[in-house]
Amino acid sequence: MRINVKTLPVEDIIEDISESLNVPVKNGSGEHTIELPEHIGEGFIRGISFDSGMGFITYNCKFYEDVEIHFSLNTVHPLKFIFCSAGNTGHSFQDTEKVHNIKAFQNIIVSSSGYNGHVLYFKANESTHVSSLEIIRSVFAHRRNYDFENLNPTLKELFQDAVAERQFFYQGNYSIKAADIMNEINTREYSGFLRSLYLEAKAFQMLVIQISQYEDDESGDKLPQILRQSDIEKVDYVVKRIQGDLGSNLTVESLAKEAGTNVNKLQEGFKYVYDLTVNKYMQHKKLEAAKEMLMTTDKNISEIVTAIGLNNRSYFSKIFKEKYGVNPKYFLKTRKMLND
Repeated sequence: MRINVKTLPVEDIIEDISESLNVPVKNGSGEHTIELPEHIGEGFIRGISFDSGMGFITYNCKFYEDVEIHFSLNTVHPLKFIFCSAGNTGHSFQDTEKVHNIKAFQNIIVSSSGYNGHVLYFKANESTHVSSLEIIRSVFAHRRNYDFENLNPTLKELFQDAVAERQFFYQGNYSIKAADIMNEINTREYSGFLRSLYLEAKAFQMLVIQISQYEDDESGDKLPQILRQSDIEKVDYVVKRIQGDLGSNLTVESLAKEAGTNVNKLQEGFKYVYDLTVNKYMQHKKLEAAKEMLMTTDKNISEIVTAIGLNNRSYFSKIFKEKYGVNPKYFLKTRKMLND
């Protein structure tokens, strides 16, 4: 199946895809969504654009046949930061036959030259989760970008190339920080105005992560053994295991065994991805969950301490204040003031 996209910005891209698939577009606070029809596949394609000149598209779907999405515009194409967190996808420039395969936890940064377009490839019967940051440089340039100070010279040139004078392609090493953001976007239950603010914040966070990934890759000072996809997948497994069971006191040894690796390798992976040990990452997630419960639920501190798998309220208050600068009672008081 071939889907043709011939318009900008992101909401018009979603409209073009919806017409090709003959499905309606749902619009919620600027976020445009299409559900794949049952005879074509499962899942959704969703997008939103912001006044900054940046747009964000998520392809979270499984097609029942091979699909090519051809982006062909009679204007300059956006600078694209594309990240795959599940499955595989492919990318090519419209004027070439070479297809770059993007595996899970990999990103690409891509800019076509002139009006040359892009093609995205989706394999049949493969669940795929891909995000694409679409930056219209002529609009993005009107932000206060501080002349892209201290940005890598190659990326600085790309951001300032509003008329797409040269073609650029970069494929990164493996990372799961962007995958975490994509998961947060799908699971966080904001709506309306708050949803649009949240998505814009996450889009900028995604951009920061992918730029940092590029600069890290180019510096060449990362341990190559940490960059294997299998190692990153094991870190991702443990991350999901921790996030799904914050009420338990999981040990590093048991997590490593579950993931099919050893403790040292798992610790190295967490250090590379999050700059934290496994235990520190666990503590970080428990405290984040505690703060959320303090702000949004009726639970008291003792109930929250139990919910995140701790049994010492004094210890909880100590590490909470170290992280957030205030003790848990501060958030309880704030919640009560807001509810009164």
